[in-house]
Amino acid sequence: MQIKQYRTQFIQALSTIFDKGEAESFFYLILEDKKQLKRIDLALQPDLVFSEEEIRIWNAILEQLKLEIPVQYLLGKTHFYGLEFEVNENVLIPRPETEELVEWIIETQNSEVRTEKLRILDIGTGSGCIAISLAKNLPDAQVFAIDVSGKALATAQKNAEMNQTEVHFVKTDILKINDLQELPASNFQLPTHFDIIVSNPPYVRNLEKQEIKKNVLDNEPHLALFVEDDNALIFYRKIAELAQKNLTQNGQLFFEINQYLGEEMIVLLDKMNFKNVELRKDIYGNDRMIFGRI
Repeated sequence: MQIKQYRTQFIQALSTIFDKGEAESFFYLILEDKKQLKRIDLALQPDLVFSEEEIRIWNAILEQLKLEIPVQYLLGKTHFYGLEFEVNENVLIPRPETEELVEWIIETQNSEVRTEKLRILDIGTGSGCIAISLAKNLPDAQVFAIDVSGKALATAQKNAEMNQTEVHFVKTDILKINDLQELPASNFQLPTHFDIIVSNPPYVRNLEKQEIKKNVLDNEPHLALFVEDDNALIFYRKIAELAQKNLTQNGQLFFEINQYLGEEMIVLLDKMNFKNVELRKDIYGNDRMIFGRI
C-alpha cells in the first residue's frame, strides 16, 4: 500500500477522537520514528509504499492511539528545547509552556555577573527536561535535581546521559524536609546554597480534572499532576520556604504555575518577602510562570 493512501486511512480512523491536524501530526511523528521520513520526503516521493509488516506495526499503534494513549509514550520519546528525551508512564510528557520557563531562566543569566560557578536546583524534575536543558545551555553551571519518584529519577538519569550532560540527582520528598541541607548523603557534594531554584511541581486541583484531556488523565502520573483543592499551593509554599534558606543573596526562584492561581502566587511570594516578583503568560495567554528574588 502507498504510504499516502495509508495516511488518509490513518487520519480518518482517528477523526472521531482527534481533530485532523492533531491526527496528521501523529502520523508524521510516527513516520519519522519508524521510517526516518519527513513530510517533505512523502511529498517528493508520493509512490513510497509500506510493506505488509509495516502496516501491521502501524495498525497496532493506531489501535493504541484510539485508546488515547499519548503518542510520546508509544514512541518512548519526545523533544524538548531542541533535545530528545525518553518518556514513559513514570514521568510527565514535557510541555511547550515549560520550554518557555527554561528560556526565561537562560535569558536572565545573560545579564548576571558572577564570580563563581552558577548553581541550579530543579525540584520535582520528572524526566529531567528542565535540569538537562539548563545544563546543556548553561555549560558552566552545576545542576542538581530532586524528585520523590525513584522511577522518574532513573528515567532522568538516562536522559542526562543521552544528552551528554552532568546533572546530580537526589531522591527525596521535599514536603518532609525543612532545609536542603537535610538531603540524604550521596556520592557528590551538594551545595548548601543555590543561585537558582526552579520547579514545575504538581499544581492541577481536583476540581480542574474535567479540563484535563483523557489521554493525560488516564496515562500520565497523577503524583506529578494533582493537588488537593483546599491546599493547592502546598508545593509552592514549601519550595519558597526552602528557597528562603537555601538561595544565595539575590538568588532567583522560578516556578511554573496553575494558570488560575497567578494572583495567589504573587501574594504568596510578596508575603514571603521575595523581591522583583514577576508573573508571565505562556504562548496561549495564560498566567504560567513566576519569578522572584530573595
